[in-house]
Amino acid sequence: MRINAYILRQLTIAFAIVVLSLTCVVWLSQSLRFIDMIVNRGLPLTTFVYLTLLLLPTWLSIVMPIAGFASVLFTYNRMLNDREIIVLISSGLSPGYIARPAVLIASLIMACCYLMTLYMIPMSYRTFKELQFQIRHNYTDVLLREGVFNNIAKDITVFVRKRNDQGELVGIIVNDDRNPNQKITLMAQTGALILSDRGPKVFMKKGNRQARNNKTGQIGLLYFDRYTVDFGDIKSIAQRSSRDQNELNLNELLNPGKEITNPKKAKRYIAEGHYRLTSPILALSLPLIGLAILLRGEFSRRGQNWRIISAISVAALIECVGLGSKFFAAKELFLIPIMYFSIISPVFLAFFLLISRQVKRPKIGTT
Repeated sequence: MRINAYILRQLTIAFAIVVLSLTCVVWLSQSLRFIDMIVNRGLPLTTFVYLTLLLLPTWLSIVMPIAGFASVLFTYNRMLNDREIIVLISSGLSPGYIARPAVLIASLIMACCYLMTLYMIPMSYRTFKELQFQIRHNYTDVLLREGVFNNIAKDITVFVRKRNDQGELVGIIVNDDRNPNQKITLMAQTGALILSDRGPKVFMKKGNRQARNNKTGQIGLLYFDRYTVDFGDIKSIAQRSSRDQNELNLNELLNPGKEITNPKKAKRYIAEGHYRLTSPILALSLPLIGLAILLRGEFSRRGQNWRIISAISVAALIECVGLGSKFFAAKELFLIPIMYFSIISPVFLAFFLLISRQVKRPKIGTT
């Protein structure tokens, strides 16, 4: 019917605007975490954008239910103020029928949230954590930090004044204390990083090598045109020892493996798994509760401000109860049913209100 298509179009436009706006706000706030990587580690812009895109499913899973609620509230409140809802009710359409477009778009949002929470978030977040770990700990990133004395190993310090557009290192200083009998300092005008199976090496051009005997204090000086410093078998400064719960898929959360020996941690994983099953339902419950409150009772020409405030308050309460039940369920697993009840019960309550109540036309002479 054209009425449903009209309402659905209005909801889609409002939803797209709210999602885009909220995503930009979240993106700007979360991107501040990567400023250190850009300034101090020379993170390329493409890598920075890729990192933020990997977090996009996590942000959208939070933003989309809120955006769906806001778009439903905005669209139907505008239709009430323009008396479009009153005309539709007077023509014989029930509130349940008028709510069909909202139910449809909310169901689609819920399906998208399930896709993200069950599949896209574990995959993208794991890729994000691996890339973030490599950027922070991999020796190539540490070595190429400009204008900083970098301890790339226990007894090796490297300084690079700058790195030109061709990837060539300029102004290199290497301090090598691996030999307990002597201290070696190398300086070169230019050079390059060489990656091999045995570890990293620095190829240096036009410099000198100073070796100081720690026992006698004698210093030996050698000038060279080309020299290679082998840092040994340094694959990485550190290795990841554990995975974040956001990296685990649903089966790994609900059935923690033997490697999880801490009972409290296992309970937290199980609660997180059930939260992934319940949280997408917010995309359906929040818009329906808002719509049921908005379409309930008698229409007033003075506006629906109190209904909007009530809808927002109830939605905030549902969010708080959902998060709170997850927190308590992580401590006591028998509280997990509360997670499902707090999220699913508003859906049935909203359907009941939409079926049993309808917008009343204003009485003659009321203002």
